[in-house]
Amino acid sequence: MVFDATAGFPESRRRSLVDRVTRQAEPYLYTAPALILIVTIMLAPLVLGLSYAFRDVHLLNPFSGGYVGLDHFRTLYDDDNFYRALRNTLWWTGASVLLQFVFGLILALLLDRPFAGRAIAQALVFLPWAVPTFLTGLNWAWLFNPVIGPLPHWLYALGLMNEPANILSNPQLAMWGPIIANVWWGIPFFAITLLAALQAIPRDLYEAAAIDGAGAFRRFTSITLPFLAPTIAITVLLRTVWISNFADLIIVMTSGGPADRTQIVASYIFTQAFRALDFGYASAIALVLLVLLLAYSMLIVMLRQVLMDRA
Repeated sequence: MVFDATAGFPESRRRSLVDRVTRQAEPYLYTAPALILIVTIMLAPLVLGLSYAFRDVHLLNPFSGGYVGLDHFRTLYDDDNFYRALRNTLWWTGASVLLQFVFGLILALLLDRPFAGRAIAQALVFLPWAVPTFLTGLNWAWLFNPVIGPLPHWLYALGLMNEPANILSNPQLAMWGPIIANVWWGIPFFAITLLAALQAIPRDLYEAAAIDGAGAFRRFTSITLPFLAPTIAITVLLRTVWISNFADLIIVMTSGGPADRTQIVASYIFTQAFRALDFGYASAIALVLLVLLLAYSMLIVMLRQVLMDRA
C-alpha cells in the first residue's frame, strides 16, 4: 500500500507548498553553477596542493613518494635561501605597494579635477594595467639594457651612474628594476580605485570647509583622507597579497638573480617546483606563505572595520 503524504491536503495547499519549496530553493539553484565551479576549479586544486606539502612529490615520478609528515617544514626551517627570499619579499612588496599607492593617489587627485580631455586621460591611465606582465617585464628589461636600452645612458648623463651599466646585474641595485616595472604596471589600479572613491565624496563638504577658512591641506587631511581610508585599506590589502604572489616580472627580468638578490618567496616556489622538480617542498613553502598572507589579511580587515566605524 502506497501512502500519499499530500493526500490529506487540498489541491491549493499542495500547490502553495510546492511553490514555497521552489521559491526557497531558487537562490541555491542560481548559485549552484558558481559553487560547483569554485569547488572544482579552486578548492579541489587547493586541497590537492596543500596535501603535497606532507608528501614527497617529484615531477619526474609523481606517484612514487609517500607521506613524509613535517619533513618539508623541518627542511624549510633550516633553509637560508627561504629566509633570504622572505626578506626580499618584504622589500619587494613594501616598496612596490608604497610607491604604487603614492603615485596612484597623486594621479587620482589630478584626474579628479575638471579639465579638457579628462575622459581621454582616464582611459590612457589604465593602459599599463592592460599590458600583459610578460611583455611588461621584457620591455623594462630592454630599457635597462645598456647596449640597446636608453635608461642607463640617461642615468649616466644625469650623473647618477659612473658608466652606463645594467642595474639588473648589480646585486645592490637589481631589485629596483622589477620594482620600477611593477610600480609602472600597478599605478593604474590605485589611480582608478581611489578616483572612484574621490568622486563619491560630497562636494558640499569641501565648499563648507572652504567657507570656514580651511586651506587645501586642511581639507585633504580632514575630509579626503578620512573618506578614502576604508578604500585605501582594502586596496593596500589586495595589492599586498597580489604582489607577494607576483613573480612574473622577477622571473622574466632577473630569474631571481644575481646571487638570489631578487629571489622572492613566490619565485622560490617556482624554482623548487619547475626547476628542482620538487613539488612537495614547493607546496610546503606555498603553505607557509598562505598562512602569513592570511594573518596579514585578517589584520588589515580588522583595521578597515575600525576605520569605517570611526568614519
